[in-house]
Amino acid sequence: TQVLRKSLLRGVVLSTGSLLVYEAHKLTSGFAEVHASFKVEEVIEQADYLYGSGETEKLYRLLVQHKNSDDAELLWRLARSSRDLAQLSSTSAEEKRQLTYDSLEYAKKALEKNESNSAAHKWYGICLSDVGDYEGIKTKIGNAIVIKEHFQRAIELNPKDATTIHLIGIWCYSFAEMPWYQRKIAATLFATPPTSTFQEALRYFHMAEEADPNFYSKNLLFLGKTYLKLNNKKMALLWLSKAKEYPAQTEEDKQV
Repeated sequence: TQVLRKSLLRGVVLSTGSLLVYEAHKLTSGFAEVHASFKVEEVIEQADYLYGSGETEKLYRLLVQHKNSDDAELLWRLARSSRDLAQLSSTSAEEKRQLTYDSLEYAKKALEKNESNSAAHKWYGICLSDVGDYEGIKTKIGNAIVIKEHFQRAIELNPKDATTIHLIGIWCYSFAEMPWYQRKIAATLFATPPTSTFQEALRYFHMAEEADPNFYSKNLLFLGKTYLKLNNKKMALLWLSKAKEYPAQTEEDKQV
């Protein structure tokens, strides 16, 4: 009735048939929207299964089909899978570089679509750090504050995300062991250069382990490495042994 009244006011007489067509159009449009959302959920479900199974190449092939998506959940997963593919030893140097830059673009797009997405912040920070490997030490150090800010924002949005807590630990460890010439570069880039200590790094690695015990082989490795830096060989042996015994599922686990 409301549709008919508005139409009559515009001087348009709608027949019963026209109204039925209009209602049918609304129903089919609604169905298409629901169907599209179900499709996204199905892709994400399939992607998470492949990720859990360590099917890096299959996962990338699935997700890259959706690189023009507006869904942040799909885009950060694509950023992650692009990076994971770049890390494989079978990936050529040229492909590795392209995938590294692609992953940053996907993570950036994910953030643009949803600034409140914790994983998008995490993967933007990771991918920005990776790109720094190609752009030199000045760029890498120059991006350091931005990277840490994104990791901290990710933890604000998801305080129990052990991986992001681990990444801040890596950030601290990297600055704690930074050689003198890199410190000099940092001093030229920042009024107050970022610094950290091995004790601070150790605190984050333990926090990550508390949030999700035995979640990541690399966290076990860095607990061991940090204890070595602090000259605590007994604790270093404990954590390095755990890293060695960790059931290797990914190529990174094998490297660890």
